[in-house]
Amino acid sequence: MIKNKKQHGGLRIGAGRKLHSGLYGESTKVIRVPTSKVSDIQKYIIQFQVNNVIDVSKSNFLLTHQPLDLFEYKVPAGFPSPAEDYKEKKLDLNEYLIKQKEATFFVRIKGDSMIDAGIHDNDIVIVDKSQTASTGDIILASIDGDFTVKLLSRNKSKYQLLPANEKYKPIEINESMQFEVWGVVTGAVRKFK
Repeated sequence: MIKNKKQHGGLRIGAGRKLHSGLYGESTKVIRVPTSKVSDIQKYIIQFQVNNVIDVSKSNFLLTHQPLDLFEYKVPAGFPSPAEDYKEKKLDLNEYLIKQKEATFFVRIKGDSMIDAGIHDNDIVIVDKSQTASTGDIILASIDGDFTVKLLSRNKSKYQLLPANEKYKPIEINESMQFEVWGVVTGAVRKFK
């Protein structure tokens, strides 16, 4: 006697995601990667998505481990004074800017939506994935696959992402959105020249 097999699983006509309908607008392929590399691969993918973030790099590529002299004397923005007597120690920017090396990466900013928070176009912000985001933190977030840097806020029972520029409107987070906090912005780096 042959028992009837259950008809669960397997190929079904018309089932699954429609061709070219995903986040990237093209077919995708599942690959196996080591668990330890998933975060690096996700960071790499970010650089191809444009909102107000245009470049992501691992922190150890951008900062060297060469400590530089730190002068403890606070310098006024006026006439220079001899500072050699105030040299106290070496400053390693990795120690100063990064708490959790393995969970930290940099993001280059595009746009002026956070200018009143001191984050300007082309600045590099430091993002720490190990920190839990709280209201009032500046965060790197993904909304429906697009990345943005904004201030996390809560209005009654709903979360909002607030720009730091009055030209832009807050983003209300709702259940229909795919929302994920990628990390807390812990600092910014800006070159003048």
